[in-house]
Amino acid sequence: VREVAPDGPWPNVGIVVGSRGTLVIDPGLGRRNGEAILREVAKVSKNAELYIASTHFHAEHTTGYIAFPPSAKYINSTTQEAEFEQGGMQMVQMFSGRSPATAEILKDAARRPAAITFDNTYTLDLGGVRVRFMVVGPTHTKGDTGFFVEGDNVLFAGDVVMNNSFLAATAVSSMKAWLAAFDTFEALKPQTIVPAHGAVGPGTIIGTNRSIMLGVQTRARALKAEGRTADDTAKAVQAEFQAQHPEWPRANGLAAAARSAYAEAQ
Repeated sequence: VREVAPDGPWPNVGIVVGSRGTLVIDPGLGRRNGEAILREVAKVSKNAELYIASTHFHAEHTTGYIAFPPSAKYINSTTQEAEFEQGGMQMVQMFSGRSPATAEILKDAARRPAAITFDNTYTLDLGGVRVRFMVVGPTHTKGDTGFFVEGDNVLFAGDVVMNNSFLAATAVSSMKAWLAAFDTFEALKPQTIVPAHGAVGPGTIIGTNRSIMLGVQTRARALKAEGRTADDTAKAVQAEFQAQHPEWPRANGLAAAARSAYAEAQ
C-alpha cells in the first residue's frame, strides 16, 4: 500500500497476512491515514489478531496507529520506544507546520506505547508466515528496523535501503553501522525490497546503496587525510556525489554520511 496525503507522498505501508494474524508495517501519518490503511487491511484479512510495527519513530511511520483498535498489539524495539518518547511529538509538531491540512491530520496524534518490546531481534509468527524484526541502527535513526518476510523473501527496509535515491543520513548516523546493516540485510537474500519511500526494488539495490556509501566513506577519509575540515569534507562530498546522480532525492543526506565517515576515520 502506498499512502498519499497532503504534502506527500508518504510511506510505503506493508500488510503481511498469515492464517492467524496480520501485521501492518508503518501505519501512516495520523488518524485519517490509519483509518484508510485499516480499510485496506479489511480487504485482505479477516484475522482477529492484528499487529503493528514501524521501521522508525518518525511521525509518518507511526502516528496512524491511533486509528487502530486497542486489541491491536504494537511491537517495537526499546530503542525506538525511547526515541519517540524523547522526540516523537516534536516530530509531529514539525510535520504539522508544513500545512494546515497536515496539521488537521495530526491534531490528535499521540504516542502509543508498545504492547510488546524487544531489544535487537524478534520473530512474529502470523500462522504459516514468519516475520523477522531486526534493529540495525544507528543509520537513518538509532532504532531503524528491518522486517523480513520468510518464504516470500520480502524485506521492508525502511530508510536504510532506498531505490534510485541517496540515503537520508542524519546527525545520529554511523557509517560503520550502515555498512553492517547492508551485510545483515544481504545475508537474508531478499528478492524484493520495499523501502520506506519510493519504488519497490530487487534485492540488488542493497549493492547499489553499498557502493555509494563506500564511495562516500573513501572520499571522506581521503579528504581528512589531506587535512580538510569536517565542514569542507561534507560540502565537497555532497557536491561530488550529487553531480553523479543529479536526479536522485535526499542529497542532503550525503553531507551527514560524510561527517560520520570523517569522524570514524582513523
